[in-house]
Amino acid sequence: MTSSAMGTPEQLRDPDYMPPLGRAIPLGIQHVLAMFVSNVTPAIIVCGAAGIGFGSDQAALGFPDMTYMIQMSMLFAGIATLFQTIGVGPMGARLPIVQGTSFAFVPIMIPAVAGLGSAGLAGLMTGVVLGGIFHFFLGFLIGRIRYALPPLVTGLIVLMIGLALVKVGIQYAAGGVPAMDAGMRAIAEAKAAGVPVDMDAIRFGSLNQWFPALVVICVTLAIKFFTRGFMAVAAVLVGILAGYVVALFMGQVSFTAVERAGLFALPNPFRWGLEFNAAIIIGMCFMALISAIETVGDVSGITKGGAGREATDKEIEGATFADGAGSAIAGIFGGLPNTSFSQNVGLIAMTGLMSRHVVTIGAIFLIVCGLVPKIGAAINTVPINVLGGGVIVMFGMVCAAGVSMLSDVQWNRRNMVIFATALSVSLGLQLVPEALQHMGQTAQILLTSGLLPAAAIAITLNLVLPETAGE
Repeated sequence: MTSSAMGTPEQLRDPDYMPPLGRAIPLGIQHVLAMFVSNVTPAIIVCGAAGIGFGSDQAALGFPDMTYMIQMSMLFAGIATLFQTIGVGPMGARLPIVQGTSFAFVPIMIPAVAGLGSAGLAGLMTGVVLGGIFHFFLGFLIGRIRYALPPLVTGLIVLMIGLALVKVGIQYAAGGVPAMDAGMRAIAEAKAAGVPVDMDAIRFGSLNQWFPALVVICVTLAIKFFTRGFMAVAAVLVGILAGYVVALFMGQVSFTAVERAGLFALPNPFRWGLEFNAAIIIGMCFMALISAIETVGDVSGITKGGAGREATDKEIEGATFADGAGSAIAGIFGGLPNTSFSQNVGLIAMTGLMSRHVVTIGAIFLIVCGLVPKIGAAINTVPINVLGGGVIVMFGMVCAAGVSMLSDVQWNRRNMVIFATALSVSLGLQLVPEALQHMGQTAQILLTSGLLPAAAIAITLNLVLPETAGE
């Protein structure tokens, strides 16, 4: 049996195998770089929705809250990854699973903090903790409820997550929500005063804002389709770096936050306090269920792609336990919910290396980054329009993933009616949230995201309507 420089075929399929350190370290860091942008972006989006991100009055202070949340995204992604690779008792799949901050929760988190500043984060973090605990206990019954979530339901939900986020990508690429609000005020004031609108003074949507974002999109697509190996996997990261350089030469990058940030800082428990908000808690528990199902798919993808076998019940349960525990602990210290990262599943299949110890090295790298505020501050120097170019691609890929899942559906009349009804109601409420203005705040937060009504309608109709309905 021939051995490669990495190991024999049997060793490569063994999660407990440790390749030579000189190769294990760069491979571990590769796993981190493949998910780095996706991991920190939800924190930036949530801070922007709360009004404490780019363009806020915190700019003069160096974005202290956003820098901290970015730190926690890195730190607890690393810790949650260690839960998966090393394991603690029944917790952890003991597989090369990379954890990170989940985009799936963003449509629930945005209305929960919109315009509230740091004051809105207490209720959000309490919801993250309780949702994480709920997620943990899903590990005991995840196998029993999978029948209620066929591709028709899960594909629709993933598609709705992407559709809820694409608006954010365009807003960011055009200059960000604060710039958009400032532009709208300027137009309203000019019209009220009866004077022509000075469009040159409005930053939002200008070519200066769009140009770096378009560079990100073009470079990302070029790297993705005309390169192979790690470069193709890290295409979004490379694209953002290219856009960053362009923005730097255009004078859109400020290093003030980096200069003020410290070299080392520990996380603060309950940094924003505790506040029980029923809508946020319900929303987080609901999304925990969706995240748990996603993790089942990721674990199965890793074992199939890396070892050519099905995942065991113990591995799926352990992965779900680790998901929930990682999210709950992150919430205590001001981080956002964690889940397994699907892009790293593809990386396992590409490298053919199943070693969990390689991913452990990447997790340690993430933890070190999370303890150094200057790294979080450096990420804050990425202009909002540059980040927008990256998230346009990422959010579009979320939609594409949902469509891919829906391709497994048998499109008879019954399933088409279920999909059409759920999509029409949920997307309609997303587009016209004012339709629910007479309802309480809890109902508005849960329903206007579109995710809860989509899931409720699709699951209910799928369970109630007979397979022969509509034929």
